[in-house]
Amino acid sequence: MTIKKGLSYKEAINEIEDILQQIENEDPDVDQLSEKVKRLSTLVSWCREKLHNTEDEIEKILKEIEKK
Repeated sequence: MTIKKGLSYKEAINEIEDILQQIENEDPDVDQLSEKVKRLSTLVSWCREKLHNTEDEIEKILKEIEKK
């Protein structure tokens, strides 16, 4: 599964919440459940990477501030 270009972190979190709600409130068949879980996995991995990259950027900025 791919992440659409320009997807924001907030949009990804909202999609994760929507999928989880669908799984909890509906009775998806096995094929649907499998696709939903794959999408969740892709989104969660993307969010983790986004958070890690943001953390790295913040640390870099803070180091630059300390040098001044």
